[in-house]
Amino acid sequence: MAELAMEAPVEGDVQAWEEGMAAAGPLPLQTLEEHGVAASDIKKLLEAGIHTVEGLAYASKKHLKDIKGLSEMKVEKLKIAATKVVPLGFTTASMVQAVRQDTIMVTTGASKLDELLGGGFESGSLTEIYGEFRTGKTQLCHTLAVTCQLPLDQGGAEGKAMYIDTEGTFRPQRLIAIAERFGMDPNAVLDNVAYAKAHNTEHQSELLVAAAGMMAEARFGVIIVDSVTNLFRTEYEGRGELSARQMHLGKFLRHLTRLADEFGVAVVVTNQVVANPDGNAMFAGANALKPIGGNIMAHASTTRIALRKGRGENRIAKIACSPVLPESEAQFSISELGIEDAKD
Repeated sequence: MAELAMEAPVEGDVQAWEEGMAAAGPLPLQTLEEHGVAASDIKKLLEAGIHTVEGLAYASKKHLKDIKGLSEMKVEKLKIAATKVVPLGFTTASMVQAVRQDTIMVTTGASKLDELLGGGFESGSLTEIYGEFRTGKTQLCHTLAVTCQLPLDQGGAEGKAMYIDTEGTFRPQRLIAIAERFGMDPNAVLDNVAYAKAHNTEHQSELLVAAAGMMAEARFGVIIVDSVTNLFRTEYEGRGELSARQMHLGKFLRHLTRLADEFGVAVVVTNQVVANPDGNAMFAGANALKPIGGNIMAHASTTRIALRKGRGENRIAKIACSPVLPESEAQFSISELGIEDAKD
């Protein structure tokens, strides 16, 4: 049998890829002026919410053609310029592994929960947390908004937090208590959390466009959406609108995933649950509840964490789906100081 041979990457592309990955962050769109892209075209891209070369490289031609003032010929020229700086072809597994060595894990504040997650919430990927009410989803988000600001050697990401709230449950005073627990300046912590309340699904999507511009100007460690499905659940009613809901939700999740790739941030979303209509649900225990969003939500999430109530203030987290983590459980506790190790 003939051996399969993988075509070697072009030397220049590999070098550019390595240099791009080694850079401190994504490349600003203005970099393309060195590659013959007009300043007027860059301005049009910025107005459309594309702020980095990576963002342009990841965007589809169909999306770019919808931007006012960009012809098909200009779009083709922009894509060629972007892929010269950010190659999108094949690389080797060893190079990917080398890049993943720089992955940042943001601590949850509880050692056993960190251990369950392989160190914490992973940068550059989307993690979904789901469970019924009072299982600790929002409390975990508040803790994460603080811990992401910690130094790297303390389990942080040395970046700001972006918090999109759809349920109206964000409370700054919780951040103050958590900041004091970690010996951080509460006022500085609050200033480093960019907060927005989404009022409808369109607004929720528009906030991601604004988020891209903010992340192009400052280092962010995490994007939090609490909860990702709340507004979709209320605005789209019945089976007749299910297809439209799933399509809109899919686009929102794809945008989140692209921001994770583009800026290397940890994306954490919470999700609500509904009763499982399966006739065997009464015998399924925890499976009697299932997360909203169906396959669209499941496929968009890199890691899915199911939360349920334990004894007293203790909660139980289970890895429901992950490309590398085993399906195991860990207990943690909710206190005035945020997420902590479980109490006996």
